[in-house]
Amino acid sequence: MTSIHILGIDLGKHCFHAVAHNYSGKEVLRKKYNRNQLLSFLSQLESTAVAFEACGGAHWLARKCSEFGHQVRLIPPQYVKPYVKGNKNDFIDASAIAEAASRPSMRFVAVKTEEAQVIAAIHRIRDGYIKERTACMCRIGAILLEFGLSLPKGHAKMKVLFQWLADQKQPLPQSLMGELRTIHDHYSYLNEQVKAQDIKLHNIAEQNELARLLKTIPGIGDLTATLCVADVSSSNNFTNGRNMAAWLGLVPKQFSTGGKPKLLGVSKRGNKQLRTLFVHGARAVLSRPETTGKAFGQWLVTLRTTKPFNVVVVALANKLARIAWAVLQHRQAFKAAEQP
Repeated sequence: MTSIHILGIDLGKHCFHAVAHNYSGKEVLRKKYNRNQLLSFLSQLESTAVAFEACGGAHWLARKCSEFGHQVRLIPPQYVKPYVKGNKNDFIDASAIAEAASRPSMRFVAVKTEEAQVIAAIHRIRDGYIKERTACMCRIGAILLEFGLSLPKGHAKMKVLFQWLADQKQPLPQSLMGELRTIHDHYSYLNEQVKAQDIKLHNIAEQNELARLLKTIPGIGDLTATLCVADVSSSNNFTNGRNMAAWLGLVPKQFSTGGKPKLLGVSKRGNKQLRTLFVHGARAVLSRPETTGKAFGQWLVTLRTTKPFNVVVVALANKLARIAWAVLQHRQAFKAAEQP
């Protein structure tokens, strides 16, 4: 196996298809492995470049490959697709991965640490609880509407559901009340789980140095800071703050041709969850322009008076992302702009 230059692996739950290319780009290996066989093969293989798509289980396998002394290259799946030739199967995908990874202009994904993956898992579980809670609230409202009661939106009324029902003075079947108690108990349980996840993220933010630095930026709290630490593995992945903002989809989408630049709305590419948190952080800043908004100086004041509100929100979210990159890069707390 000394002739292997790069090994492309198409990942699966149980089966892994590997295709190796030599320095001339010729295929020298094509084999299917299960998980244990793949680890055994990689542990015996001489140090080489190993490439696969950044998908489920990729970061775990990347850390294993690094332990075996290999150079790991994680590729975004959308960058592999142009190299798939003809029909699609697992070996063709593995060959396309190896070919894509050999290109000098290819962009790669940094390998996440176990800590970063744990933080991301806490966020995903929290999001799942919130979606379940929203579905639970909608279910209660829909049931009551069938009996002629329109429950007001929001958690304030949902938390005092049975007091609100008593105030309506409209009799409901006892069997229905039992069902409502059951589903309302589930709603209360989900509320407690969301709070528990929030406490976990708060503790992580207090213990992590980078998260504490990010929280010095107005509009960034525990959620945004911890998710930044988890998903932005290293600030060195981006040459500057604008690249990070572009990765988050907070820059205009471009459709230029013939030397004529044409900019559209924000691209909304990349990490949707982190982009959403930055936008919410910008909204929080704009809700208190006389306090937190002062940190951004005259720039924000002028923008707010000349542009629509949503445009200002996205522009400020873009600025927050750039500042976050600078804080991560230089490991220094945010300093507000000096007022003239």
